[in-house]
Amino acid sequence: GHYISVDTSYEGEKAVLSSPELYSEEWSCIRLIYQIATTSGTSPGPARLNLYLRQEGESFDRLLWSAKEPSDSWLIASLDLRNSTKKYKIVLEGEMGQDKSASIAVFEIKITPGYCIECDFEENHLCGFMNRWNPNVNWFVGGGNIRNSQSILPKDHTLNSELGHYMYVDSVYVKHFQEVAQLISPKTTAPISGCLSFYYQLKQESSTVFTVYLRDTSGFYEEIWKTDSALTADWVLGEVDFNAPYPMEVIFEVAFNSAKGGYVALDDISFSPVYCSNQTGMRTPFNPAQAGCNFEEDLCNFYQDHKDGPGWSRVKVKRNVYRAGDHTTGFGYYLLANTKFTSQPGYIGRLYGPTLPGNLQFCLRFYYALYGFFKMSGTLAVYIFEENHVVQEKIWSVLDSPKGVWTQAEISFKKPMPCKVVFVSWCKSFWDCGLVALDDVSLSLGSCQAA
Repeated sequence: GHYISVDTSYEGEKAVLSSPELYSEEWSCIRLIYQIATTSGTSPGPARLNLYLRQEGESFDRLLWSAKEPSDSWLIASLDLRNSTKKYKIVLEGEMGQDKSASIAVFEIKITPGYCIECDFEENHLCGFMNRWNPNVNWFVGGGNIRNSQSILPKDHTLNSELGHYMYVDSVYVKHFQEVAQLISPKTTAPISGCLSFYYQLKQESSTVFTVYLRDTSGFYEEIWKTDSALTADWVLGEVDFNAPYPMEVIFEVAFNSAKGGYVALDDISFSPVYCSNQTGMRTPFNPAQAGCNFEEDLCNFYQDHKDGPGWSRVKVKRNVYRAGDHTTGFGYYLLANTKFTSQPGYIGRLYGPTLPGNLQFCLRFYYALYGFFKMSGTLAVYIFEENHVVQEKIWSVLDSPKGVWTQAEISFKKPMPCKVVFVSWCKSFWDCGLVALDDVSLSLGSCQAA
């Protein structure tokens, strides 16, 4: 077979490969089979492969994906392309970097209609699904009527024939209690929500557990589906509502308790942007923009409980050599915790954000500035307030910062229950207090590192 590779004689140069003009009103998936190889160890300027989307009428290319990790084998990248009415081109860029021994090669580029998490397992690359290696139990490809093929079923679901393929996991080599096999989907690369469906067969003689999880980039697992039926001699449809506002993997996990646990087979994973119960508006997606504020007009959706006395005030100061203006424009409003003017010791100012849904990964960013504090501790802290349990957990506090300078902070967090973010300024005694300024609070989905 053939592949294309970057000419290595031009060190530090970029090689660019452009697709013909493409057009797709349907959601589609780009699959790229590639390899970055090197004989040296880690190099300061590694080779990198980038994939861009060049849309008609736009003046810049949008980076969809990038890789620089060397590997000994071909790897597969799966990238979701949203439906669009514009024509576009796919642009592949190979950067040679400083490593003279590196090479970049591409074996296949394929654009198929549908979502990247869909798969019927009829192609060699298995749509980028990966088995997580375990010494005793693993997902295998079954079917295909090849001699020596490990077929445990007479027919697959896709073609309803012995020539079709499916994935299966068998308990015959189980050595330990609760042995687990995981089949991991490619990561979603565009926000999607709707109905995830798949066909499965279960043959079990003891308590086998077949579960579907979502896993985000921080490694948080969320169980979304579990089998309740014991024995299925035929293919059964499994459906679950699926919501991935930021990159997620779908994990099909089978846990066996003994070598007599039977098997689980899986085929035809598909996705529809309509929720399983046919209600498109079943969940209104959470809009993170409503949980931020630049305080130019008002407090947005933030509020204070005034039982603590006057806490945070919206102020506007003229910029001069001695003091900065607000962070947004330099001439607008920001919040100030008036700890100086409340002489009672033990004063606390609390600023509450709006309620955030549970089980979502968030990135909170904000700017703060400190004036005239002798001691930093307790000056400004961020708490998570879980509504149902009235639990407060400190997730950030200022340690040491330059005075009078806007400084950015960013915090990733995820809570199972609905919660609120609370900005707390605490004045222990009159001599310890100064001013805390807060501006440009923003919230986004996903972890801060991923963004």
